[in-house]
Amino acid sequence: MALSTVNAIATGEGQEAAALLEQTRETVNPQLRRTVEELPGSMRRVAMYHFGWEQADGSPSAGQAGKAIRPALVLASAQALGGPGGPAAADAAVRAAAAVELAHNFTLLHDDVIDEDARRRGRATAWTVFGIPDAIITGDAMLALALRLLAEDPHPASAGASARLASCVIELCAGQQADCAFEQRTHVSLDECMAMAMAKTGALLGCACALGALYAGAGPDEVDAMDGFGREAGLAFQLIDDLIGIWGDPEHTGKPAGADLLARKKSLPVVAALTSGTEAGRELAELYAGPMTGDQVQRAADAVERAGGRDWAQAHAADRMGRAVHQLSRAVPDLGAAGGLLALAEFVTRRTR
Repeated sequence: MALSTVNAIATGEGQEAAALLEQTRETVNPQLRRTVEELPGSMRRVAMYHFGWEQADGSPSAGQAGKAIRPALVLASAQALGGPGGPAAADAAVRAAAAVELAHNFTLLHDDVIDEDARRRGRATAWTVFGIPDAIITGDAMLALALRLLAEDPHPASAGASARLASCVIELCAGQQADCAFEQRTHVSLDECMAMAMAKTGALLGCACALGALYAGAGPDEVDAMDGFGREAGLAFQLIDDLIGIWGDPEHTGKPAGADLLARKKSLPVVAALTSGTEAGRELAELYAGPMTGDQVQRAADAVERAGGRDWAQAHAADRMGRAVHQLSRAVPDLGAAGGLLALAEFVTRRTR
């Protein structure tokens, strides 16, 4: 199917994706919250705060647990590959969707500590409120909860799903380790940065789609194709996320303007600029050689754009989405049956915050 047809299917993706995400939250959050509430003592308090369900003092909060993109991919994949029984397959995959969201939030708790991020979802990060040890330990417990959810699931796909999620977590940890190592290096190649992003972000989105396929009873080829779809869409997601990390509106991101530049992160548009061989790329390298002030952050953002990093990231995100659609067509030849997946993919790659 031509990409123009795909775009036509996904027309109005903002509204459709928003509805899918809201439906996912309504479906998955009760399971997610029940599971989190099983944590003992202070870990439960940290987790409830992190998900936005409680204030730091334990009083109720009307906060949002997150966008629910990954659990939505689990359910949409199960529905797309489940044929006439798609809705039932999606219902059966709720525990898997909650497990993926728990694994994702394990990474967020740890990433906030590693990156020393003070804000997430518009309020103080858990480690700044409860301290580094409690944030790290709670993240560890969330990962254990995710694997236990799958281990205790009577569904025949649960064993394969558990093994796949565990392998995915090892891969994304390797991606995080590479990301941290890049900050200590003067030169990072674009290929290295792309491999890191695929591991750190693409792997979990691919796993989410693969788990949905497993719960729909799909065969190995279809499961692998869905993993490929999620990975490619995940890389497109990371490219857009990196752009937001430089040019995102703090009112929407909940983080300071140019937060990634202030931290001198080797994000994809930054590495594209640094390796561009342009005068602007050399200017950016000089700025990255030492701590930056607010004025220098703006100069760095301008240098990334003049060196072509912004345009490269936008074009490459579109290219990766084309690859994602090709992978999806291997598992779901009639892409009309995968409208939900396409809407979600369009949403995450066209968002501005």
